[in-house]
Amino acid sequence: MNRTEALNLVKESIARIIPDADFTALGPDDKFRDALEMDSLDFLSFIETLSERAGIHIDDEDTPRFTTLSDSADFLVAHTEQRGS
Repeated sequence: MNRTEALNLVKESIARIIPDADFTALGPDDKFRDALEMDSLDFLSFIETLSERAGIHIDDEDTPRFTTLSDSADFLVAHTEQRGS
């Protein structure tokens, strides 16, 4: 998975949880939980959706790495490359 695909997957997964999410106002390094007013349950649902759609397991200790669109995409790229190796 390349970075553009990962970024799109992150946005699509967020949109499944928050259908009216406005990504035009959200920069790649903005903390999306605050910007999109995601509560803990929304965030957990996002992590589960992203994990399923990416086909990787996201551990609880990894969830702090999902604060920005950029960080989330970087995590996916790194972990899908590891899986493919």
